[in-house]
Amino acid sequence: MPANNRLAASLALGLALGAPAHADEGMWMPAQLPQLADTLREAGFRGDPGELADVTRPPLSAVVKVGGGTGSFVSADGLLLTNHHVAFGVIQYNSSAKENLIDEGFVARDRGDERAANPDFRVLVTVGFDKVTDQVLAGARGKHGRAYFDAVDAASKRIVADCEAGGQVRCSVANMYYGTDFYRITQLELRDVRLVYAPPRAIGNYGDEIDNFMWPRHSGDFTLLRAYVGRDGKPAAYSADNVPYQPPAHLQIASEGPKAGDYAMLAGYPGTTYRHRTAAEFDEQVNAVLPQRVEVLDQLIGVIEAQGRRDADARTRYASQLQSLKNNRKRAAGELEGLQRSDAVQLRRQDERGMLAATGGADARDIAALQQVLAQGSAQRERDLLLGLAGAQTQLFRAALALERLRAEAAKPDAERESGYQQRDLALIEGQLRQAQRRYAPAVEKALLTALFTRYQQLPDAQRVPEFDSAFGRTPAQLAAALDALYAGTRLGEEDQRLSRLAAARQGQPLAADPLLELAAKLVPAQLRLEGERKAREGEQLRLRPAYMRALVAWRKQQGRAVYPDANSTLRVSYGRVEPLSPRDAVSYAPVTTVAGIVEKNTGQVPFDAPKPLLEAIGKGDFGSTADPQLRTQPVNFLTNLDTTGGNSGSPVLDAQGRLIGLNFDSNWESVSASWWYDPRYKRAIHVDMRYLRWLMAKVYPAPQLLQEMGLPAQ
Repeated sequence: MPANNRLAASLALGLALGAPAHADEGMWMPAQLPQLADTLREAGFRGDPGELADVTRPPLSAVVKVGGGTGSFVSADGLLLTNHHVAFGVIQYNSSAKENLIDEGFVARDRGDERAANPDFRVLVTVGFDKVTDQVLAGARGKHGRAYFDAVDAASKRIVADCEAGGQVRCSVANMYYGTDFYRITQLELRDVRLVYAPPRAIGNYGDEIDNFMWPRHSGDFTLLRAYVGRDGKPAAYSADNVPYQPPAHLQIASEGPKAGDYAMLAGYPGTTYRHRTAAEFDEQVNAVLPQRVEVLDQLIGVIEAQGRRDADARTRYASQLQSLKNNRKRAAGELEGLQRSDAVQLRRQDERGMLAATGGADARDIAALQQVLAQGSAQRERDLLLGLAGAQTQLFRAALALERLRAEAAKPDAERESGYQQRDLALIEGQLRQAQRRYAPAVEKALLTALFTRYQQLPDAQRVPEFDSAFGRTPAQLAAALDALYAGTRLGEEDQRLSRLAAARQGQPLAADPLLELAAKLVPAQLRLEGERKAREGEQLRLRPAYMRALVAWRKQQGRAVYPDANSTLRVSYGRVEPLSPRDAVSYAPVTTVAGIVEKNTGQVPFDAPKPLLEAIGKGDFGSTADPQLRTQPVNFLTNLDTTGGNSGSPVLDAQGRLIGLNFDSNWESVSASWWYDPRYKRAIHVDMRYLRWLMAKVYPAPQLLQEMGLPAQ
């Protein structure tokens, strides 16, 4: 039996043998859910598990990818619910010193008052999910290293090109079970998205970093957007003539709310998990990757905060980036602490030891080879982190690199271009270039690059790159002089200058002179060389990891444990229940918080500066139909044991009948490490109670027209 078929058979048998070791663990592919029908019903689900298998049918067809998170349609006219922090870039993009939507919030008076999102903001509606393993691997079999990578990459690009040939959709190929299976994902790409309703920062981000990843929580972390299309019903760029998108389905918000023990289910687009990685990778994550990441992100946060104290305009321009950095830093610190608390490295090592003892033949040889390949990549870990952040956390430096890379790629046939620089990517590149100056200040960008390249200069020679050494020198003084010269001479801070170079880059023509572009012309060849080395390693990993997965599935099947694929930004479903938390000895937390906690935390100072209208409304005690009948007051947030990770922000939380009861926005501190290790003692997800949303929109920052559109009473 071919290796892929053996794995599929093992997976099916594993599911038949029973639920995972931890009953609520799992980010399941929708197609797996019918096999879990009995388990779902025992957990309390009252719907038809078979309906959850098809991503193009309700309720899953209402769940979409929004920016870097998840959202769901809540009306027939394209009204879209997601987190305040997922849509924060949209809010920031529409904010200025004169009209600060971040602090003041926003309620569109009517549809004509809705504000356009930043040009690169996208909503993706999944309309197809098809297995294409044989097509992807046909040309790769028998090859190694870079040749294996290139064969998989070329096949994936052909599949994507064929899928997108008719236009209007965005396609991708998703890798499941680490190179074992591949799926073609077809998504409608909605490009005209508008801001409809956002609570003030002091509601949407109440508690900020102090409360981030903490429970109890009292945040109204939600925002409403609306998706638009052309009058022909097809996706289109922003135009005043566009009309609201008509989604295939929308969710109904429940009139009642959750209580302890109630069934709950979540659908969304979790980013990346690593639960099926090797014991060596677990060890490296705890003892090297996470400590380095925390240290570097701390430094970048300090840079932006220091610059913001000097310049209020820069503070606004970098507000979204700063929030993202703080979130990532705290997540990394929580992940490190959680993995240590659960003793995940030792437990994973024990599990792998038993697995390897039961594995022999070709699979054992491939697993040994895989370990050697992984060790090669670890040697360049810190360098790759710093150079990656230099591009990701800048505007003009990133733009220069992107323009030069696009110019180089444009000389190739489209199918041979690097992903991210094909014709299908040009609109996104243009959107990023158009908005750069709204998120850029020269002093801040120079300070960020100074911090990163100063650390780079301290790396051992084996991790250094000659082109970067030549560009930025080997000493802090040389680095400062180089950055001063670059940013004194560049004109890429002007939108027309960036767009004029984009026009030339698209044609593969020389770019008009600019210091940053001249620098990029020297650095891009080095990036290509490093990229080639990485692809060779990744090709070997793609070839060898299926052996590890076969062994892992067989081992866990013996234990009666089903195996779901690690998350990879494709649609997944988790199920569980509303559950309290006992993180430490003699410490217990109830699963629902109320507005009383807002008042208790309020200091009048950021980040606990509850708005006056909110405090007045709480004082009146007029909660009406949104009050919890047992608590006899207004609920705010609640806890479940749902299996989530980054990317699940904005995921709808559904009750046993499939009605919307909550909006996922965070995890507790003790479970941040769940991207690597699921520990049922601590894994909780934190959600906005839909009753809090309804009350805010009815009594505090009223939007009766939106409540009516969602089929909700005004109170």
